[in-house]
Amino acid sequence: MFLKKAVLALQALLMAALLGGPALAGPVVNSGHIESELVAQETGIAPGGTIYVALRQKIMPGWHTYWRNPGDAGEPTKITWTLPEGWRAGDMVWPTPQKAKLGPLLDYAYKGEVLIPVPITASADAKPGTTLSLTADVFYLVCEQICIPEEAKLSLLLPVVAGAPSPDPKWGAVIGKVLAEAPKPAGLKAVFKLEGQALKLAVIGGPLTGADMAGAYFYPYSSKVIEHAAEQAIERGPEGLTLTLKPGYDFVGGGTPPTELVGVLATKAGAWEVTATVGDPPPQASGLGAPPAEAAPATGLAGGLAGALLFAFLGGLILNLMPCVFPVLSMKAASLAGHAHEATKARVQGLAFLVGVVATFLALAGALLAVRAGGAAVGWGFQLQSPLVIAGLALLMLLVALNMSSVFEIGTSVQGVGAGASSKGGVTGAFFTGALAVVVAAPCTAPFMAGALGYALTQPTVVALGVFLALALGFAAPFVAVTFIPGALKLLPRPGGWMEVLKKGLAFPMYGAALWLVWVFAQQAGPIALGQLLVAGVLAAFGAWLYGLAQARRAMGKGSAVSMILGLLAVIGALGLAAAAALSAKPPTAASAASAAEASTPSGPGLTAEVWSPEKVKALQAEGRPILVDFTAAWCVTCQVNEKVALSGPKVAEAFKAQNAVLLKADWTNRDPVIAKALGEFNRVGVPLYLVYPKNGGAPVILPQLLTEGMVIEAIEKAGA
Repeated sequence: MFLKKAVLALQALLMAALLGGPALAGPVVNSGHIESELVAQETGIAPGGTIYVALRQKIMPGWHTYWRNPGDAGEPTKITWTLPEGWRAGDMVWPTPQKAKLGPLLDYAYKGEVLIPVPITASADAKPGTTLSLTADVFYLVCEQICIPEEAKLSLLLPVVAGAPSPDPKWGAVIGKVLAEAPKPAGLKAVFKLEGQALKLAVIGGPLTGADMAGAYFYPYSSKVIEHAAEQAIERGPEGLTLTLKPGYDFVGGGTPPTELVGVLATKAGAWEVTATVGDPPPQASGLGAPPAEAAPATGLAGGLAGALLFAFLGGLILNLMPCVFPVLSMKAASLAGHAHEATKARVQGLAFLVGVVATFLALAGALLAVRAGGAAVGWGFQLQSPLVIAGLALLMLLVALNMSSVFEIGTSVQGVGAGASSKGGVTGAFFTGALAVVVAAPCTAPFMAGALGYALTQPTVVALGVFLALALGFAAPFVAVTFIPGALKLLPRPGGWMEVLKKGLAFPMYGAALWLVWVFAQQAGPIALGQLLVAGVLAAFGAWLYGLAQARRAMGKGSAVSMILGLLAVIGALGLAAAAALSAKPPTAASAASAAEASTPSGPGLTAEVWSPEKVKALQAEGRPILVDFTAAWCVTCQVNEKVALSGPKVAEAFKAQNAVLLKADWTNRDPVIAKALGEFNRVGVPLYLVYPKNGGAPVILPQLLTEGMVIEAIEKAGA
């Protein structure tokens, strides 16, 4: 036995000397982006025996090759063998791939170093002591932002040995590890079932019992059975799991539905090959809910939590300058003017305003987190995607404006101005001014704010609420600071008759806000519901006038009960009519929404927006055309301003025409989970978002949230270069 081992060791040393090194490997071929070579698991092969020879590729940082199913784009690596007569090459053993996200596309790829073993079987009459040459023609696609087809002709001198060969000193253990970790059947039972727009894949079996299911993912062997980029929701069970997949072309696009679903199920505990047949998911595959949340992935936000808090505070400060907040600035100004020379009352108002802002921000944040935890794809400003909320806000803005126009009074009034405010401090008015300011500001995302909110929604609830608190403090800071700076307050004239004139003048921005909300409602609910809301507005104004008339009659000592009751009933009736209009409204159909999107998009001569979809982006990228995607919503005032200022001019249209560029519009006025998912892919939870895709492919460039015509033209010219 000892003699046999010594002979084998001597044979390995002789072969190492013959091949110029300690390991059995062929020459390295560098094609520019990848170094390729053939390496063997053992130092030789016995006649009729089988060993694994692996294609080893060292891929340049930032580049990748593809798995057997490349996903949404790409080509798998292929090997064509030239072997001695009577020798055979088996199937490639594919390691579990990585997910490579590129815009709306999801590919299955390899990065860094990858070894793909292939079993090689020698002929039974191979003569020990001879060395034979194996040749492999390798074709692969290597991609970064561009893709380059490359090939390499590789060779390996493989000695034929008598008896069992010994493991290669360098590559034996490495290839053994790849083979051990490669997906393989493990006795798992799998079934799949198409349920409406969802494809349920249930897998149970020994390896999955008690395994960590977080991050589990199904890599199909076929490229047409699922939508690769869609999320795969996980439902745990006592003996396995159920994945909810989005069915692909073979199920919903006209292809032939498969009778088997074959691929790789990858989990933290390992990866296994599964073959699912048609059937009902077993109860052992569900019932325990989703796996516990994993640690949040890196968001690219500098400084982590500290950076998110800073960016949120800065974003809140800048939010005061966004167009959507302008109407409420009039309420702030009127409120501040009432106590400009009463330091104590001004500070109390400032603190009440702060409490109103913080309470409303945290309430909205809590609702947002709860809705998202329930599985809904919503983002910041989600409440304004509800026609009911829009209708209620429109009437509220109208009533606030009528109050500021002195059509009626409500004690201290919503704004906290006038004699009542002076006597009672206007604390309630200041609180609700802060609350209303947040509600109106919700459609906007300011610079710095987008990244902070994107980070917040990947964190535990306590951390997320901390980020929203920083945002609230930043938003309230300017108004609160002014109330605590005596010098700033003294710049205002003393209270007098001018305050009433100022209050009535500042009512008009509130009328404008009401009209804007009515326009948003029309986009969401259609013309019939719009007519009902307009009637409700007239009825609410009539009720406010009756209420104000009753107040005037009471001040003169006359009877006012009938007018006051009729006024209140009219306002209540208006609210009921608006609610009925919102609840009975039918959102526009997809076709009419698309037409409306195109028709309503501000455009210069020859510049017309097409409706966005992930498929549209793919098709235009395949044509090699630059793309600007405008993620917008009717309720986003900043979006509308950008469209008028930066996307409407003839110079922009000329730049698009010169570069053969396309403008795509993703309208988020109504809830759309596809748009919400696309925003999430860029770490955004709200609009606006502007993406420019270069004509030669690759990741898009994100433009600032406040655009100028020059920015757009420069971005399109760079994308088309």
